[in-house]
Amino acid sequence: MVAGACGIAAGTPLAILGGIGRSARLGAIVKGGVHLETLGKVDTVVLDKTGTLTFGRPEVQQLLPSPGTTDDELLDAAASAELRSEHPLGRAIVSYARSQGRKIVEPTSFAYTPGRGIATRIGESTVLVGNRAWMAENGIGMPASDHDVAAGSEVFAARDGRLLGSLAVADTVRPEAKRAVEALHRLGIRTVLLTGDARHVAAAVGGALGIKEIEAELLPEDKLKRIQALVAQKRVVAMVGDGVNDAPALAEASVGVAMGSGTDVAQESADVVLLGNDLARFVETLAVARRTRGIIWQNFAGTIGVDALGIVLAAFGFLNPLLAAAIHVVSELVFILNSARLLPTPEKTVTAKPELIPELAKV
Repeated sequence: MVAGACGIAAGTPLAILGGIGRSARLGAIVKGGVHLETLGKVDTVVLDKTGTLTFGRPEVQQLLPSPGTTDDELLDAAASAELRSEHPLGRAIVSYARSQGRKIVEPTSFAYTPGRGIATRIGESTVLVGNRAWMAENGIGMPASDHDVAAGSEVFAARDGRLLGSLAVADTVRPEAKRAVEALHRLGIRTVLLTGDARHVAAAVGGALGIKEIEAELLPEDKLKRIQALVAQKRVVAMVGDGVNDAPALAEASVGVAMGSGTDVAQESADVVLLGNDLARFVETLAVARRTRGIIWQNFAGTIGVDALGIVLAAFGFLNPLLAAAIHVVSELVFILNSARLLPTPEKTVTAKPELIPELAKV
């Protein structure tokens, strides 16, 4: 009579429900209890750069035309080629061209190669826009890079086999990103930056945020292989990303986390969606997941302890049926109340502030 697993059976679902509810109040939608439990065991966080550590709203900083090419020719070709692109850099170029009053010609064909660039037909010309590797693959003669784009990216444009020049496009790092990375480190979590951007861009952003493991110029399949390698090392990996390029890696990770501003494909592939596009919410949700898992283990250990003690006392005649029933009911109530601590309350789940991250990291 005194033995039973009711504390676990009733307390565990309540703890998971409370953890998911509290995470939702913080601005993170967890798509199931198993994902919350996995998030509580995460020891490695892999971060994308564009749209995750940065706002994903880059702006054209400078036009760098080749000799014999004007700024307008370079901008017109790049904007027309990028008109149907969904990449943040492409949208930035189109937005800049419109702000300059340029007429953007509709391309007659459009082909996108992830992690490289695009090929379009504009009128009678073939226009290529993308990174240095994309130009090299298409036989475009490239000069040695002598431009310092700092934490920005160089987007090259070519027409009919001739390089027109490049556009310097830079993004802004999210203000809460550094605090979030620092909080992850305090939790003992390893951080890795994987991006398709140039090495100097990744190094500048990663260095500013305190991320030591940085890999750049990666294709989507390269990111996928890196995630698979980490999982094969028995690491519990959370992948945080926002783009179509991140979808395979998000699906392969132990738990995938998508930014709310990300693409539909990324959000569909992810197990957790951050509605507020705020990395601070991710750290807070991770802390909630760890606390949820801790409470579940408290209930498990407490139930086993009460059952073992009750059985021993009953075996030696120290318990009667009435007292055994009382111990059973009271212990179950204690475990349920322990799990109920996770249920969100209006006073404790108002908008969380970034400055609270250091305290949350101690949970």
